[in-house]
Amino acid sequence: MGSILIDKLLQTVVNRKASDLHITVGQPPVLRIDGRLKKLETKVLEAEDTTALMKSIAPERCQQELQEVGGADFGFAFGEVARFRVSIFKQRGNVAMVLRQIPTKLMDFKELGTPPVLVELCKRPRGLILVTGPTGCGKTTTLAAMVDFLNENFDYHIITIEDPIEFYHPHKKSIVNQRELGVDVPSFAEAIRRGLRQDPDVILVGEMRDLATIETAITAAETGHIVFATLHTTGAQGTVSRIIDVFPTSQQEQIRTQLSTAIIGIVSQTLLPKIGGGRVAAYEMLVVTPATANLIRENKTYRITSTIQTGQKLGMQLLDDHMFRLWKEGLVEKKNILFRSNNPEELAANIARAERGMFEDEAEARGRLERAG
Repeated sequence: MGSILIDKLLQTVVNRKASDLHITVGQPPVLRIDGRLKKLETKVLEAEDTTALMKSIAPERCQQELQEVGGADFGFAFGEVARFRVSIFKQRGNVAMVLRQIPTKLMDFKELGTPPVLVELCKRPRGLILVTGPTGCGKTTTLAAMVDFLNENFDYHIITIEDPIEFYHPHKKSIVNQRELGVDVPSFAEAIRRGLRQDPDVILVGEMRDLATIETAITAAETGHIVFATLHTTGAQGTVSRIIDVFPTSQQEQIRTQLSTAIIGIVSQTLLPKIGGGRVAAYEMLVVTPATANLIRENKTYRITSTIQTGQKLGMQLLDDHMFRLWKEGLVEKKNILFRSNNPEELAANIARAERGMFEDEAEARGRLERAG
């Protein structure tokens, strides 16, 4: 019963281009489409339904982990059609699951609309590049595009450490070894440490979630490797502060110095509902210059935002400025960008000015026509 049902559900996810499928007791299955939740018109799930659905796809080790610690994550292929990242967990004593659809086709920088300078940063011989933003904002997709770009253009040894593996990278010009937490390696920090002995050029760290991982990732970037990593932070300024705050006060000065020499760029992103369906990404881009490195070293991270503002000719951009452009191009609604904005008052004022300008232009054009008539 479980497997028949799961196949039908997964096919529906694919057909309706949903990003996620939610399975929980007391609700019918729910899809997330273009950022909005939509219930399926089927029966309300009971405890035995959610357990059967979970058992039909979860590997034995994950079912065991669910019993022992109340949750587990794994990757799952739905035939040739799609891949899913699955999170199973307990709630009120019952089994629940969320399945995130992973696009099988790797997207390139052009399709994603990433800031052009990101390509240049990826070509650098060493350094730490961070991709940050809230959950479900497309960080993994951006990282996959970065890995694929190097894989196509350079003869590198690329090691990825993921939880779980999402995009599969075939060997192209590079060798790509992908290691999954819980299957191939016990922890991110351990995998980076071991990875440094495996002659890597590039190391991708799925998530910098603790002190040991952050420390080893920074060290790897300092010792001549390209390191890509993600953090659940918003904005370049917040990202730097967050990394430093993870460390005890006695170590913070040393970490600031290390980070200032290791870090070469931060991409911060968010996904916005597109007018007419689908979603579009907005990006903030910080390129770390010697001046920015000094700000990090001297604990003046509060000045990073103004550095981005004045660094446009170096390819930098603020998230709010990019969202403003997307709104002007008629791709997104005003309310959606104000909701995601880092500085809503300023953005609202810019939009109001632009709207006034548009009305003035229209009135002027009408006046010209009337005068000509």
